[in-house]
Formats: sequence, structure tokens, C-alpha cells
Amino acid sequence: MKTIHSNAMIQATINGKPIEVPEGTSILDAARQCGVRIPTLCKHPDLLPTAACGLCIVKIAGRERMSRACATELQPGMEITTHDGELTRIRRMILELILSTHPNACLTCKRNGNCELQTLIGEFGVRDDRLEKHIRDVPPDHSNGSIIIDFTKCINCARCVQTCQKIQNVWALSMLNRGINTRMAPAGDISLAESPCIKCGQCAAHCPTGAIVEHDEVATVWDALEDPETFCSVQIAPSVRVALGEEFGYPPGTNLTRQIYATLRRLGFQAVFDTNFAADLTIMEEAGEFVQRFVHGKGPLPLITSCCPAWTDYMEKKHQDLIENFSTAKSPQQMLGVVAKTYYSEKAGLDPAKHFQVSIMPCTAKKYELERTDEMFASGYQDVDVTLTTRELARMIKQSGLVFREMPEEEADSPLGEYSGSGTLFGATGGVMEAALRTAHFLVTGQNLAAEAINILPARGLKGVKEAEIVLEGTTVRVAISHGMANVDKVLDKVRAARDRGEEPPYHFIEVMACPGGCIGGGGQPYGISDEVRRKRMEGLYHDDKSCARRFSHENPAIQQLYKDFLGEPLGEKAEQLLHTRYKPRKAYQR
Repeated sequence: MKTIHSNAMIQATINGKPIEVPEGTSILDAARQCGVRIPTLCKHPDLLPTAACGLCIVKIAGRERMSRACATELQPGMEITTHDGELTRIRRMILELILSTHPNACLTCKRNGNCELQTLIGEFGVRDDRLEKHIRDVPPDHSNGSIIIDFTKCINCARCVQTCQKIQNVWALSMLNRGINTRMAPAGDISLAESPCIKCGQCAAHCPTGAIVEHDEVATVWDALEDPETFCSVQIAPSVRVALGEEFGYPPGTNLTRQIYATLRRLGFQAVFDTNFAADLTIMEEAGEFVQRFVHGKGPLPLITSCCPAWTDYMEKKHQDLIENFSTAKSPQQMLGVVAKTYYSEKAGLDPAKHFQVSIMPCTAKKYELERTDEMFASGYQDVDVTLTTRELARMIKQSGLVFREMPEEEADSPLGEYSGSGTLFGATGGVMEAALRTAHFLVTGQNLAAEAINILPARGLKGVKEAEIVLEGTTVRVAISHGMANVDKVLDKVRAARDRGEEPPYHFIEVMACPGGCIGGGGQPYGISDEVRRKRMEGLYHDDKSCARRFSHENPAIQQLYKDFLGEPLGEKAEQLLHTRYKPRKAYQR
């Protein structure tokens, strides 16, 4: 569908009611603007229309054939009928056809109760299997440890394929064969582990059914909590606090940090930490690393962030020539894990071998990060034992019988629960850069950014590539922020082009997040993602930053004490041993 970008408005009627919308608006979107929901399974707000499912058919006065609303632009004077008896019968038949190739496994499906197909089947009153079943005899793919594909539940909407190819530029998934034999599979019909998959989970976030889901480890955590010999601690990532509430009826962006702390204690965790603390710690190391490179010339520029495990996976496969540019600072999840198993265990008199550390993350790739043996065993043990997504935590709470909406507000456990506003910004695209620049400015000048400059606004928002500048001691620092993997190549190509010409790099510091919007749009977050939801979650984090008494990572007193008592100094010998890692080239295809 061609979209015309103009300020022109057009008028038409939908179900007899006049409507005025911008030129280029699809019938599907126009109907939504006037409060009419046309059913669809293949169209997602993030994706271009494919007209694959056929559910969004509508009638246009003067045309014999019905049109697919997702792929048809509203034209001036159109008279659209979106719902009547005939359209309802056709849509029901389409659903019956889909159901004829879909297993009746709702009760054991992870999407039970939150499945777009299941919802429409109920709304259209499909109660019987009138058509002969033809279920593909293909075993599920459990190979990569982060996400699972159940091919029998795929409805060929191609959302996952478009997401993987167009938004993420990974090309791990594709549509194979033609006609009735068309099916989704990893490219080349190999296993997901052998494919270029970076475990970001955006395919799962955009799938309308249970065909792609995260690897569920809730049972493992319950077992640990029930073991009297095990000390269980937990950390929650920045973006979890503004998304978890959606699973319990709260609007997107509602900050429930302290209710989550209370809930985790009642689930049985003996210590509740906050990954925001470790985000502040990451900034101390990463901002120090940037200053070493930018001011003292100790390392190549630009410095490129590496706290997103899907991005580091992609980088090791596709951008191997820039490995020396990547920050060696571990991600906040990794840093909190090692500090919990060493510093906290020592202070609390715990045997680290019996300290079971769980992280609650917005991301399926964080499960993969735990497997990186060069990074996740710095304490002498596995630094984080299990990662649960936001969706898994929600299921765990529901299993427990706890009434989340009645939880009181409590504080995290000291010292690994204190954080600054900079720490909470990590959950949104641009947040790592904003936090790092705040502290880099202090490290170079000895002064904090002025109050009117503390919010680095060009780093914010949902533009795919953002650019900003900040002046350090009279020198301009040029930065770029990229989110969604398809955008990063544009940024790094500019770096390579300048390098090849022998010129100064176009940027000194680059932030990359694999998922659109950053962690607030992670592959393990509650379903129903869209730019509107992303903006609301981001606003929740910005408000948390603004309301913090301290908004600079270097002013976090718990971080200061950690260095004084245990680490020594940023980039020092012990910090290097525990908080830093290295990257190496890997093949995109693992065969």
C-alpha cells in the first residue's frame, strides 16, 4: 500500500458515519479512528500490511469485490461497510479454515487467555470443528534456549518473518514453499540454534498465537524457592517496573516499583535487589571507559555500548571489524549477578555456592546471556542462575494466589537496591547514552550538568537513529543512538566510511539497543506492543528519573560505598576482573 505523506485530509463514510482522516490512511486505521474495530490476524501496528489472513475484508459501495482494509487506502467519498451478516459469515469461515490447521491445545498453550486467534474464535462463536483437521506433524524447535517455535500453531500470518527481516535485519526466519504447503521456518529449514537468530524475541512479541514463545523457567525458580538450603535473591530490570502492571489491568507506563518489591518478597525471595543499582555501576565503568578513550586516547573511537545481549550477539556475527570499539563493561544484569555472589554474599555471611540469583528481565536474549561462559562466571559460580521475562513473572504471581493490586509499597534491600535517576533510564532507547553523558561530563569537568541540561532531549523519542551533541571542556562530543537492529547498519556504515577515508569518526559514542524502543519494547514484555505503548512506558521511566532525589550514577551512595569497600576504583584491577569482558568473532550460521 502506497502511503502519501501530506497534510491533505480526505472525507468518506464508514458504516454511514462521516469521517475525515489524513490522505494515505488505510481503511483499517480509519475505522479504528472512528471507534470501529475490524478483525485482523496478520496486521500489526509495527508492520506493513500483507493482507495475508483475509479477515479484514470490507465492502466498498460501487465495487463488486470486497477489499482488504489493511491494504486499501481510504479514498475521498468512499462509502465503507465494515460489518454486516455476510461479512460476519465470511470471517467465521476464514477462522474455521485457520482452525482446521491449528491444534486444539489452548489449555496447555502459553498464550491461553492472551491469544489473538483464541479471542476471535470466541467472538465469532466458532464452537465446532466443522472442517477436517490437517495439523502439521512437525516437532517444536527448542534448540536455542531462549525462544521456542511450535510450528503446529503457526497461522502463516508472516508477522514474525517481517519483524525478523525488516525491523531486525536478522533474517533468521522465512516463509518456505508455496500454496497450501507454505510454512514459516528458520531460514534454510535449519534449527533456530543454527540460524542467525539473536534471541531478541521480537518474533514472539509480534506473534498473534502461541507459535513462538519464550523458554519458560518458572518451575525452576519455584524449585529453588522451596529448597531450604538455598538463599534466593532477585533483581528487576528498569523497564519491568513500567510494564508488569499491564498484566494486571494497569495502564502502560504505570510505575509499580515498590509493589513489585513487596510481591517478590511474598513469593519467597529472601533478598530483593534492583538492576537499576547495577545500571549505575555500569555507567561508572562505561563512562570511565569513554573518558579514557575520548580524553586520553586509550582506545579507538567511537565507543559502542554493549549492554544489550541481542546486540552483542549480532555484533559478534556481523560487525566483527569493530569489536575493538565495543565497550568491555558488562551489562547491568551481569554486574549485579557478580556483585551479589561476591560483595553481598560476603557482607551477609552467605555461601555463594548456595546463593541462587534470579533476574526479571524484559528480554528473551538475557536467557542467552547467562550461557556466555566468559562473562557470567566471574564470581567463581554462575553469577545469575535464571532469568525470567516480565511475562514469566506475571504468570508466577498469578500462580501464587497473590493479589498484585493489593500489594503494599516496600523498599529494595540495601545496598544493591539503591539507584539514581540515571539507572532507571536504561530501560528506554537513549537512556544509556543520557546516563553515561551525565557522568562523563562530571568525570571530565568535575561538575554536574546544569539543571536545565540534565535531560538530554535529543536522545529521547522513537526515531530509529537519533543524534546529539554535548560540550565537554570546550570540545563537542558527537553521539548516535540506534534501536531496532535494522537501523544500526546505517550508523556503523558511516563510521566505516569515515575510517576508510582517514577522517575523524562521525560519532564519538554510539548506543545500540536491539529492540524498537529499547528494553521497554523487549521481546519478553507483555503482549500488545505498539509505539503508543512504548511511549507510555518511556514516560513512566522519565518520570521515575525526574522524581529521584539523585539523578547521577556517580552520586549513588551505595555505588560509592561499593568502590570504597570492595572494588577500589572504576576500571581498577578488581573492577576489570569482575565487571568487564571481551568479545570475539563468531559465525552467523552455527553449522
